[in-house]
Amino acid sequence: MEAKAQGLESVYMALSTAVASSRFVGLSYDDGMFVLFCNFDRIHVLAEPKQRFCDSSPRLVWGTQQMIWTPSWGAMTARPSARILSLSKPKKDYSEYQCRCRPVIGGRPPLAKFGYPSERLLRLAEPKKYLPAYLEQRARESPEWPVSPAARNYNASQRILELARPKPLHPDFLPAREVPTEVSKFATSASASARIQQLAEPLIREMTCCSRHTHPGPAISAVSRSQKVIVSPRTIELSRPKQLHADYAHPRDPEWPVTEAAKRAVATPRVLELAQPSARPRVGLTAYNPDAFRVKEAALKAACSQRLQELAQPILR
Repeated sequence: MEAKAQGLESVYMALSTAVASSRFVGLSYDDGMFVLFCNFDRIHVLAEPKQRFCDSSPRLVWGTQQMIWTPSWGAMTARPSARILSLSKPKKDYSEYQCRCRPVIGGRPPLAKFGYPSERLLRLAEPKKYLPAYLEQRARESPEWPVSPAARNYNASQRILELARPKPLHPDFLPAREVPTEVSKFATSASASARIQQLAEPLIREMTCCSRHTHPGPAISAVSRSQKVIVSPRTIELSRPKQLHADYAHPRDPEWPVTEAAKRAVATPRVLELAQPSARPRVGLTAYNPDAFRVKEAALKAACSQRLQELAQPILR
């Protein structure tokens, strides 16, 4: 109870200070609630729009560069720093380094720091003109037309009203959470239990494959020669490398000696004929040949066989 009374007293003192510094008339405490008495005249005064400073001062004119307050003598006699002087320098104008001798199109006067668009840009900027046939065939001269009384007095059907309703959200839809999540006061002032602190500690895994060493050395301990271990036949069999197939043929070397029979062999006329490269005209010469795609006389007089005529028939579906 004493703590509650002290809390109410501190709240009452804070509100009393706020009331004294504001325009409220008084403060009272009734049935567990603080009641502020407000001055309505002050509210009406604050509700009035703020007047411009130049309206109340005859020396100022609205829209000029005249300062409202007179600068002090200290501000006028102060020496600026090197940084302020560097920032006060105007930005360098690089327009003079651009096309200085650009020709003037259309006889316009070459004004400094002003560029005219080209004739091509002016032509592209013109709006698209309507064709005379379109102007004659269109029903209305304006995109706006009066709505008929029948359309105004039309009663929409139940189906149209149902389609006009916006699509509702799913009953289980949850809106996106805000990015900054507010942490409650209980979470910020809570103290973790011993179990939570134990779970928050990082898990330390011991390396069982390597031995521990206090000084740098081999990671895997060597087997002592005093231990006499007899290897089983299965271990010996598994330790053998994988063998190749019995019929496996190794790749032949890219260079091998030529046999004497191959050196003394004589090519037949048919082999010499097949060894000659195929003579094909170049693509450039074929393009300029007018008879390149002309059908031969023999092909024009050829008679089609019964099988070709059967295959040339379209498929009936």
